[in-house]
Amino acid sequence: MPLYNIAFYAISFFLIGVFLASLKLSFAIIILISFLAAVLFIFGYFISSAKRREFLWLAGFSFIIIVGAFYYVLWSAIQIKNINIVFDEKIKFSGVVSDYPEKGSRQKLIVKLSPPHSGKILVNLQPYPSFDYGDSLDFEGVIKQPEPQNYADYLVKNGIFGTTNFPKTELKGKNSAAIKSYLFKFKEKIIANFQKVLPFQKAAFLSGITLGERAEFSPEFKEAMKKSGTTHIVALSGYNISVIAVAVSVFLGWFLNRRRAFGLSILTIIAFVFMTGAEASVVRVAIMGGIVLLAKQIGRVHSVRNAVAVSAFLMVLVNPKILRFDIGFILSFAALLGIVYLAPAIQKFFKTKEKEGFLGWRENLLVTVSAQLAVIPILTANFGGFSITSLLANVLILEAIPLTMLLGFILGILGFLSVSAAAIFGWFIGLFLAYELAIIDIFSKISLSIADIEIGIPGAMIYYLIIIGFIVYNYRPVAK
Repeated sequence: MPLYNIAFYAISFFLIGVFLASLKLSFAIIILISFLAAVLFIFGYFISSAKRREFLWLAGFSFIIIVGAFYYVLWSAIQIKNINIVFDEKIKFSGVVSDYPEKGSRQKLIVKLSPPHSGKILVNLQPYPSFDYGDSLDFEGVIKQPEPQNYADYLVKNGIFGTTNFPKTELKGKNSAAIKSYLFKFKEKIIANFQKVLPFQKAAFLSGITLGERAEFSPEFKEAMKKSGTTHIVALSGYNISVIAVAVSVFLGWFLNRRRAFGLSILTIIAFVFMTGAEASVVRVAIMGGIVLLAKQIGRVHSVRNAVAVSAFLMVLVNPKILRFDIGFILSFAALLGIVYLAPAIQKFFKTKEKEGFLGWRENLLVTVSAQLAVIPILTANFGGFSITSLLANVLILEAIPLTMLLGFILGILGFLSVSAAAIFGWFIGLFLAYELAIIDIFSKISLSIADIEIGIPGAMIYYLIIIGFIVYNYRPVAK
């Protein structure tokens, strides 16, 4: 078996083991599953006419499922061992704000507790006084275990084991020396530059496109984006970056050769990482976007497949809980696989032209449709439905997003040099923002949503089997 296949299958069985352990199955059941898989592959070897040795390799790989499950259990045990939190009692405690605060109608701070306590908790506070990353705080209040279970799983995935609402809070000290602190402040100044020269809604939307910042979004605008199916454009997930990365590459490819377009697209993603503070979740997003661009650049199935597998393996190795409890991670990989494998199959099935069309509209349509088809069961399971008209909305809006992102970065930097020049430049970029906001508004009013669908696990399995069958059918060799 070639080395690239050995790596791919070893990683795949490891990830299966991690996932099975996340379902809280007993080790006896997981060992039984591994053994049965090995038996099936050995049986496949003997009944195959060519006695393909790949079946014997797969039989051996089946036991890596146990390794993946053991890793998940060991990682979880170490994670819990380092936690010392007093629940359901009014106590005094202190900690440091360890991530960028989410601000809006309330502040959400992720706080790393200081001795004698240890672990991370989520602190909900009033919007003022405002606290920043790195601030050392004293609290007095009650820490509770998060409920319901799905919310608890989401928090535990991020290493957060408790929540507290509106405790008495005092600033103990500020930490402005950390590199991430400077990055977060730079991000805030970029947003302030937008707000100086653009109307409120346009500045908020531009902050969402370029930096994933949605604190200033009104409830009405959030609802409009949800109905139009365009929320992913301003969400820090591999789903939106996968789509936008391809759109940026296609747009730049209109003016530059393929290699230079690829290089500038990677630089755009790197700039995005630094401007958002280089958080772990953003780095994951950048990896996803980079893989999509790499897939388009190298175009080889084995190379792309292994790049996806290795990136998933490394992310799961750092935090195995994301494989089941991080919806962003799941959407990222589903959308990525849709773009890499389903998009070419659709293109071949409909025999569409190789050229992208004006400013890449055909490529954007293909990317958007393939990504959304790949995530339909996930969206319906987690968000209750999806919008049919969002396909057209995304095609229309993605035409302008790459240029808007580029101009947004330029506007943010220009604001440090000259407010007057930024104001003139802001008027120009405002034309693009007005167009994009109009698309969101129009499609939020004509949204054709399929909601309240209960696909379930069997339905999702059938759906993905159909997708896989469609891909295999269109990848088959054509008889001459």
